[in-house]
Amino acid sequence: MTRLLAGELHDEALVAARMQPVEDAEQADVLARHVADVIRDVLRGVREDARVDLVNRVVDQLASERTVHPPVRNLVSVQATSDGPELPRPATPLSNAALLTNVKGEPSLGAEIRAELASADQVDLLCAFVKWHGLRVIEDDLRALRDRGAQLRVITTTYMGATERRAVDRLVQDFGAEVRIHFDEAKTRLHAKAWMFHRKTGYDTAYVGSSNLSRSALLDGLEWNVRLSRVATPHLLEKFSGTFETYWNDPSFVPYDPNDVADRDRLDDALAVAGGKVRPDTGWTLSGLDVRPYAYQQHILDALEAERQLHGRHRNLVVAATGTGKTIIAALDYRRLADPSIKRYPALLFVAHRKEILEQSRRAYQEVLADASFGELYVDGARPERWQHVFASVQSLNSYGVGNLDPRHFEVVVIDEFHHAAAKSYQDILSQLQPRELLALTATPERTDGFDVRAYFDGRTAAELRLWEALQAGILCPFHYFMASDGTDLSDVSWVRGRYDEEQLGQLYTGNEARARIILRELGDKVLDVHGMRALGFCVGVQHAAYMAKVFTEAGIPARSVSGTTPGAEREAALSDLRAGRLSILFTADLFNEGVDIPDVDTLLFLRPTDSATVFLQQLGRGLRQRPDKPVLTVLDFVGNQRTEFRFDAKLAALTGRPRRRLTRDLEDGFPYLPSGCQIVLDRRAQETVLRSLKTQLSARWAHLVNQLRASGKDTTLGAFVDESGYNLCDILRKGTKSWTELRRDAGHLDDEPSEIERVLAKRVRALAHVDDPVRREGYAALLAEPGRAGLSVAEEKLAQMLFFTLWPDGGGHESVEAGLSELQQTPDMVDEMRAVIELAFDEAERPVGPTPWPLADLPLQVHARYQREEVLAALGYASFNRKPNSFREGVLHVPELNVDAFFITLRKTEERFSPTTMYQDYPISRELFHWESQSTTTERSKTGQRYINGTSTVLLFVREEQKDEFGTSPYLYLGPATYISHRGERPIAVTWKLAQPMPADLFASATVAAG
Repeated sequence: MTRLLAGELHDEALVAARMQPVEDAEQADVLARHVADVIRDVLRGVREDARVDLVNRVVDQLASERTVHPPVRNLVSVQATSDGPELPRPATPLSNAALLTNVKGEPSLGAEIRAELASADQVDLLCAFVKWHGLRVIEDDLRALRDRGAQLRVITTTYMGATERRAVDRLVQDFGAEVRIHFDEAKTRLHAKAWMFHRKTGYDTAYVGSSNLSRSALLDGLEWNVRLSRVATPHLLEKFSGTFETYWNDPSFVPYDPNDVADRDRLDDALAVAGGKVRPDTGWTLSGLDVRPYAYQQHILDALEAERQLHGRHRNLVVAATGTGKTIIAALDYRRLADPSIKRYPALLFVAHRKEILEQSRRAYQEVLADASFGELYVDGARPERWQHVFASVQSLNSYGVGNLDPRHFEVVVIDEFHHAAAKSYQDILSQLQPRELLALTATPERTDGFDVRAYFDGRTAAELRLWEALQAGILCPFHYFMASDGTDLSDVSWVRGRYDEEQLGQLYTGNEARARIILRELGDKVLDVHGMRALGFCVGVQHAAYMAKVFTEAGIPARSVSGTTPGAEREAALSDLRAGRLSILFTADLFNEGVDIPDVDTLLFLRPTDSATVFLQQLGRGLRQRPDKPVLTVLDFVGNQRTEFRFDAKLAALTGRPRRRLTRDLEDGFPYLPSGCQIVLDRRAQETVLRSLKTQLSARWAHLVNQLRASGKDTTLGAFVDESGYNLCDILRKGTKSWTELRRDAGHLDDEPSEIERVLAKRVRALAHVDDPVRREGYAALLAEPGRAGLSVAEEKLAQMLFFTLWPDGGGHESVEAGLSELQQTPDMVDEMRAVIELAFDEAERPVGPTPWPLADLPLQVHARYQREEVLAALGYASFNRKPNSFREGVLHVPELNVDAFFITLRKTEERFSPTTMYQDYPISRELFHWESQSTTTERSKTGQRYINGTSTVLLFVREEQKDEFGTSPYLYLGPATYISHRGERPIAVTWKLAQPMPADLFASATVAAG
């Protein structure tokens, strides 16, 4: 916004200007671009002899050593000797961007690539396939690249069998390339075609477009390729480099060695299958490769380890959709339980109800353990001999006599399809066996008969595959979700126990012809062939479902209604008719929420308000199974004018995986951050309804909370209220002075007035909602139990400092830590609240943690736990009132006494919107490697730069995704110590660090710059 533009807007009466502040992280790029635009416009109107003088007057104010040395010239090359041959240069200057289309009058891509190769110090190529004739076009240039010791890295795939193995072999054998190949045709979505040319001068260039390494792509094909440059498009080059490094370090991209017979055979076989020349081998042998989990599987494994390590829970339930590799997860978990030093596998019993499942499961364990002899079958006449690792059917175990099994013989018991556990055959097994570890696997924890298998696990799920993780991984069908307004006014429908009164709701919808016409119209608008669809419609009750089936049938769309009271044979017949296409839609009430696997379903209709995130996801899951002929799941959700209690935020947060506080902006922007292939579209009236609801929820929510707590009773605890109310802890611990104690007071459960210290602490109790390690949980609890206790040990003293500065970041005017903690005795209700918040936070912890390795093992910091900045500063010794860090700029802290450099890294620098200029400064390359940029003034020769490069200090990384979360200021996840690997440039220095311990899989999956 310039003075000129502000004046023009002020004088224009017919427009309404909307301003948006430029966030601090983006201001340098935004202002530099503005200055460049101004200078360019002015210079175009200045005489040639005055241009240099004008530019130098401007530059001299900023950096005098960078003034122009007249006359105006470009440095094009520097060579060792003056008599050497001049290096070829691309037709497009190294500092420019361009679009190349292989048409007459502009250079071909092949010619440009050859010229780029001549001066590159490193070349990275990413292409779906490699062809012999394409390689031949640039072979001399690749040979010259090899001869001068430059690095060539190539990533390719077996996509459609188009790659030629001889070409790949030659890349390695003749040109010294390192090659990595993605072999998994089912999950290969890499169609990128891109080159990047790295130069030590900093004049990097790249080409991104449609050209693979083939003759037509390089010479005469109608290909479009964009040329990028470090000078003109620096942020795009940063993203290119970061994404390539992430792929390169991803274990699914396998190194290829043409001198290895097994590698050659594997590539030949994969290309033959992908090209359709041969059918996939249906036989089974060990691959010989180390089985590694996908990111979403590792997240589940981490959660299982946390359940055991942090919470002492050894009976655990894993919920994941069919097709997500639950058995592989169980096998990887089992491998982790084994003793690797002596290769001892614990006695295992794997239970399933079908022979095919048992055979596939045993093969999965054999593959994961790299042991083709592992396991014995006990099914269909096969009997185990050693009884150490048994894959048994329920029927065989019961025939044998479950009572004959030694209750403690099997150390690990895994039960697949655990939703069958209500049957007596499963009950007998569960009551007889007492394993060290019980692992239950299911896709459907709740059944249609109301039985919930989570009852076996105190109502708790150890790990559950998140919808957006599965969608991003490509293991569920993407959805197109349409929300349409149906014109119904629900404001007068009674609200009972956190939901609409079902009887009144059913009366409002049943017989509502106007609403039915809207539903039919929207369905016809969104579905290509309503007669060819296989749809489910979720209704309020039996009468509503029957009415909708009648409406559709009369409209010529074959339909039927089913419910929990429909006889089983009739329900199965209806499902069979739906699968066969004899029916287009089934309308259901309280049925098919879960427990029914219907891959054929390609359309869902939500015909009743559902604000329960759990029920909504269960119903959505009925259509998310993949089928080759189902490119997308179509979802239509019909909404009316809702009561203020209705929570759109819960549904949309579950659907998108986005924080609730970002939903309003996402809705206004059209939900731009969904997994690949997914869309959410709201019609104008629905958008107005949802926006109004989201914006009024925060103001109305406190009153709802007060009413609900008042009805719950005076003795209701914080944990019980969170469990029963459907609200989250962050709804209670709100900004300002809102807290659990304040809520109890407003509900009439406390009759005193809040003290000043309570008001102060109420603003900070949110900072305890991240405690997720046993050290702080136990230490803080002990300190809060006796806040004035004297004679603390050294370890307790450090924890007391961490707790104190969490509650009083500025010291709170106290003369000592002891004085501040002693003051807590005056607010016993707030102390009880803090202890309850810590317990709730710790109970939700789902990452295993461990101590900082030597030489900092005495620090009270647990790797992979989360900390507020004040806690870290106190742990590192900055806990004295008169001792603050001398230098703590740009998130970097040097602690000379410990010889520690602590980096506080926020991955998403801007709060509100996507920022391409700041996203690729700090990011994970892999779970072990992290790319980080130093302060903007740091040089290689400075003391700070030398510490980083030479590794003379211990570097600790503290990372958070964004500055704010649901509780306010986001804590940092402690990634632990890191060692120097490499660096590039200066002011800033871009450093690649290697973590001592791999970062949590969920952080990597959400923070990586590469596609999932």
